[in-house]
Amino acid sequence: MAIVEIRNFSKRYGDFEAVRDFNLDIEEGDIFGFIGPNGAGKTTTIRFLSTLLEPTTGEARICGLDVLKQPLAVRKVIGYMPDMFGVYEGMRVWEYIDFFAAVYGIPKADRKKIIDDVIQLLDLDKKRDTFVEGLSRGMQQRLCLAKTLVHDPKVLILDEPASGLDPRARVFIKELLKALRDMGKTIFISSHILSELADCCNKVGIIERGELLAAGGVRDILSQFSESVRIEIEILSDPGVCENILHTFPEITSVEVFGKMFKVEFNGELTSIPDIHKKLNEGGVEVLWFKDTPPDLEDVFMRVTKGEVA
Repeated sequence: MAIVEIRNFSKRYGDFEAVRDFNLDIEEGDIFGFIGPNGAGKTTTIRFLSTLLEPTTGEARICGLDVLKQPLAVRKVIGYMPDMFGVYEGMRVWEYIDFFAAVYGIPKADRKKIIDDVIQLLDLDKKRDTFVEGLSRGMQQRLCLAKTLVHDPKVLILDEPASGLDPRARVFIKELLKALRDMGKTIFISSHILSELADCCNKVGIIERGELLAAGGVRDILSQFSESVRIEIEILSDPGVCENILHTFPEITSVEVFGKMFKVEFNGELTSIPDIHKKLNEGGVEVLWFKDTPPDLEDVFMRVTKGEVA
């Protein structure tokens, strides 16, 4: 049984339809990556799931609870992290977390251990007594995640949690998501960082102009929508000879030349790729580097959608 179920969800603002006839199931333990261009309907869907938005039509259940009819019960089992959030000036890190623990009705006697646990999980030990307005963007993201986890929710709904972070901070968030999955959390995450979603998510959904275009396992999506393999070749000899040989393969649909570097699109059986390398050698081309790269989530995203990546 799915832990998150969305059925026939639509949201209209006057004549504009932000989301149209959206259906989705997410199983317990999934890390589901939700991707799409700006204005595709990602945040609208997330706000609906988080009980913050009334649908025009449709319904949803989380952990068997009706999002529309049981919003207070739903809020107890979800942890929602918006893409934009505020921090309260004059509060120290531990006070900020304590405030949200109190909001969730956690008894004061239990809060100290909970605060200690989430501070340790988010690696905020050294910032415990720092005023929240003095934290860096990355540390504020960690703090927001800490308050999202304070009531031990079963389902996490995260809207762009790595937005604006430097590479080191994004790696931390990615590893944290994996740790949370291992702790039994189900995670619904919206992000534009496609390569990192593919690395930490087991399922993805692609939305554009309010319609869910594809959803399923990452490998299944890549297999379903990928048509070609990228090959990068660097040579030491005459690039003209190399280019002529490459054009003899009907499976090669595109050849880009950058001096003695080639970027090739290959649309054929993977077992045929070694034949390209062999023919180049036989033709007298001195190959310095030959690398084939299977299509990734970004390739699929660009193929399936028509909008711009934001």
